[in-house]
Amino acid sequence: MAQTIDEEKRNWRPVDPTRHHREKKWDYRGRAIYHFTLPVEGRYPLFGALSGESAETAFVRLNPFGQRVCQMLGGLAQFYKDKGYALKVLAQMVMPDHVHLVIQVLEPLPHSIGAVVRGFKSGCTKVYREEFYCSGENAAEVHREARSAAPAASVPAAPAPASSVPTAPAPASSVPAAPAPASSVPAAPAEGKHSAPVQFARIFAGRGSIWQADAAYYHERILHAPGQLRRMIDYVKDNPRRLWLKSRNPDYFRMHRDTMLCGLPFTSLGNHFLLDWPDRQLVEMSRSADGATIDRRLQEVLAAAQNGAVTYTAAISSGEKLIARTVREQGFPLVVLLADGFPAEGSPHERYYKPGGVYFEACSKGSLLLLEPRERAYEHPTIVNIVEDALRRKAEAKHYAYTSLPHDSKRYYFVALNAIGQLLVGR
Repeated sequence: MAQTIDEEKRNWRPVDPTRHHREKKWDYRGRAIYHFTLPVEGRYPLFGALSGESAETAFVRLNPFGQRVCQMLGGLAQFYKDKGYALKVLAQMVMPDHVHLVIQVLEPLPHSIGAVVRGFKSGCTKVYREEFYCSGENAAEVHREARSAAPAASVPAAPAPASSVPTAPAPASSVPAAPAPASSVPAAPAEGKHSAPVQFARIFAGRGSIWQADAAYYHERILHAPGQLRRMIDYVKDNPRRLWLKSRNPDYFRMHRDTMLCGLPFTSLGNHFLLDWPDRQLVEMSRSADGATIDRRLQEVLAAAQNGAVTYTAAISSGEKLIARTVREQGFPLVVLLADGFPAEGSPHERYYKPGGVYFEACSKGSLLLLEPRERAYEHPTIVNIVEDALRRKAEAKHYAYTSLPHDSKRYYFVALNAIGQLLVGR
C-alpha cells in the first residue's frame, strides 16, 4: 500500500497551495503521455448529469453542450495534425462538471502541450458563447431553491465582451465534429414544463471562461511508470461509477480539518464511527522484520480483526504495508495514519478532493478512515517525548551516541506517526 493516496510519489510534506502542477526541467514539447483534468468554474454541472440505477450502470447523460465538448475531444488529434502536432487521444470522459483527457504526444511538438489544452479550453468557451449561451438549450437545475425561477426565455442574454474571451490557437468551430461513442453521449431528457431550471447563462454572465480560474490553466499528470497508463485509462473510464458511489455516501468522502483526538489535531476523511470502536490494535513493525515475523504478526492481526478489532497503522515499513493491504482486502475496518495524504489547506484541489484507487473503494464501503496529523500534533510534548525515548532506546541498543532529530526531518515524522498511533489505541 502506498503511503500517499493517489498511488504515486508525492512530496511527503505539505506543498505550497499556489504551486503550479509542473515538473521541473520537463520538456512539455517532447514525447510523453499526459492525463489532464479540466474542471468547470465553480464545479457547476455544465455538461450534463449523472444517471443510472446503480454504481455498475452509472453513466453521464450529456446535454447538448456536453455532447459538443465530447465531439471536440474526439476531433482534437485530427484538428491539430494539420498544425504539426502529432497527438493521440487514448481516453476521454466528460463528467457533469469536469473533463478528463489522456493524450499521447507521438512526436516533438512545435509548441508546448499546454497550447493544445489552452486551445481546447478556449474553443469550448467560444462554442458555449456562440451556440449555447443565448439559446437556452444549456439548462440545468443547479440550486434547489431556484426551482420556481422564471424559464430561460425570460432571462436576458448577457454575452461577455469579446475582449474577455481567450484567444484560442485552435478555434473550436473549425474542429471536426468527430462523433463520440453513442454509449457515452445519451440524449438529454426534455425539460418538463414544471421544472423551471436555472440557466447557466445567468451564472456565467460576464465571465471570460467556463473553466476554473487557475493560474496553472490546467492540472496535468505525466505518466512515467510502467502500468500507470493502464491504471489511468481504467480510472478515467471508471469515473461515473465512482461519482455514483460518492454521491450515495457523501459523509465518507467529506474532509474534516482539525479533527481532535487525544488532544491532537488531524485532517480526516472516511468513516469516523471507526473511532468509537473500543477494541483497537496497532500494527507497528521494524523495517528489518523478516518474512516469518511478518507472517506471524499478520495472522495475529487478522484474528483480532475477525473478532471486531479496528486496525491502526502508518503503513510505512514493508511489513506494515503488507498487513494493512491484507486487512483492507479482506474488508476489515482500517485506520491509516498518513504523513502527507491530503491537499494542502487552501489549495485549488481541497474542496473536491477524493481518495484514489483502493482507498476510494474502502471509503465507499465505510471500512476506512484516513488520518493525517496536523503540524502542531508533531510538536505536542507527549509525542516529542515518545519519539525521543524511542530513538534513544534504539541508539543504546545499537551502541551509538544518540543525537536528537530535527522535528522537520522525514525520520522524525515517521517515528512520530507510530507514536501517535500508540496514543490513539491507548497503549
